[in-house]
Amino acid sequence: MTGFSPVLQFIQQLFQRRGEAAAGWHPAPEPTPAQAQRHEAWVAERVYRNWLGPYFKAYHLRKGGIRSRRDFRVDLLQEDGRQGALFFYDPSIGPGNFGHLFQLLGERVGALGYHRACHDSRLRRHQQLREHTTKQFFKPNPTDCTVSGRCDQRYGLITLDLVTVNDRPLFIRLSANPVHESHFTNPQSFEALLKTVFDEPLADEAIAHKIVEYYEE
Repeated sequence: MTGFSPVLQFIQQLFQRRGEAAAGWHPAPEPTPAQAQRHEAWVAERVYRNWLGPYFKAYHLRKGGIRSRRDFRVDLLQEDGRQGALFFYDPSIGPGNFGHLFQLLGERVGALGYHRACHDSRLRRHQQLREHTTKQFFKPNPTDCTVSGRCDQRYGLITLDLVTVNDRPLFIRLSANPVHESHFTNPQSFEALLKTVFDEPLADEAIAHKIVEYYEE
């Protein structure tokens, strides 16, 4: 590890959270044991195959300038060096399944060599509306630096949000913010991230029948 200390110190400073607590963010509650067990069953039964593939298809159609009423709604996000997508809720999914999907996406990002640096929530009121956002923020693990000191940033910093309005889901937002510093390797593309996380076979009839079981949680 000799020679890596300045690099790791730089990474720690770069990835500092910037005043989120002052902006009304608070730690989000973690699932209860019963909720965790329920989610494990949802994952084991591959209920997510009802939506990951279709959302992945809708993203590419939207990127190509096509918006089909038959597909799920996906909007593109690209601002200030950040690239991402908004995956809008559809009533056919159910709030329970949408919550499990949000949790699964966080688990899949973590499995790519990331650690979850924060899991926060914020409630904002807009006249008759209550907007609640749950945020997961992921940093690449700085444990695989090469001899040269350049650390693999993978896809950059990743943020995953679940936004609800008046207690009903609105969308899941996934975004990546690459780090442009000499201490890091070049980032992989956002499209590569989506392919890794979302590209799944379509649900068969048995899996499709599981939607109603988790529709309301």
